[in-house]
Amino acid sequence: MNISQQQVEFFNRNGYVVVENILLPEEINYYRNVYEDFLENKIDASRFRSDLGGFAEGDKPPAAKERITQIMLPSRLMPELLEKSLHKKTRMVARQLLGDDMALDFDMLIDKAPYSNTPTPWHQDCAYWISMPDIRAASCWVALDDAVKDNGCMWYVPGSHLLPVRTHRPAGKGGGALECDAEEAEGTAVEIKAGSCVWHHGGTLHYSRGNSTDKRRRAFINNFRPEEMIRFEREQGFDHTGERNVRNDNAKN
Repeated sequence: MNISQQQVEFFNRNGYVVVENILLPEEINYYRNVYEDFLENKIDASRFRSDLGGFAEGDKPPAAKERITQIMLPSRLMPELLEKSLHKKTRMVARQLLGDDMALDFDMLIDKAPYSNTPTPWHQDCAYWISMPDIRAASCWVALDDAVKDNGCMWYVPGSHLLPVRTHRPAGKGGGALECDAEEAEGTAVEIKAGSCVWHHGGTLHYSRGNSTDKRRRAFINNFRPEEMIRFEREQGFDHTGERNVRNDNAKN
C-alpha cells in the first residue's frame, strides 16, 4: 500500500490526509462482521469497553445505552487481526508518513449508532497520552460505513499539530472524553466512503458531530508511534487502558 509524496506533504502541512480504498469490498464485510461480534459480546471486551460519550444524568449502566461505544485493543482480544489486511496496510502507510520506526501502539473501535446524537468533543489525542520526547504519532481512522457530517465524519483544524497543545479538561460525567475549546468554523469536515480512511497526527485538533441519521457509523482506528516511544510508554506503565485523564503536561492548565 503506497501513498504519494503529495499526500505525505499534505499530512505534514495540515496534520491529516485521506487515503482512499484502503479496504476492498470483501474486506469491509469481514471487518463489519468482526465489529458486530465485539458489539454483541460474542468476543468479551467488557474490560476494554466504555461509553466515550458518557451517560446522561441519572442513567447508569447496564440499563443505560451507550452513546458512543469505544472498545480498546481489539487485536489483544483477537490477535489474528494483526495479520489481516487492515493492520498490514496501515503499518505500511504509517511508515511512509512518519518513518520506518513506526509501529502499532494500540487499536480501537468507535461506534455511533443511528440517532445517538452525541458529538465527540474537540480534542487532541496527545492530551490523553503521557509526555514523550518524540511526539511523532499518527492515527488511521478507517470508515466501515460511509462517513458524512450528519453521522459523525471527522473534522480537523488544519495545521493545529504545529501549534502548542490546547488546554484540555474532562468533557462530562460518567467516564466521557476529554475536550478543549474549538469550533467548526476553525475546521474542515472530511467525508469519506466505507473502506477509505483518514490519517491524523497526534497533535491535530479534531471532533465529530453526533449521528443524527438512521445509518451506522462504525470506525476502526489504528494508532502508530515510534517503537522506542512504545517501549517508553510501557516502562511508565501506560498502555491506553486506564482512566481518561489529561496526562500530557502541555495540555494541562
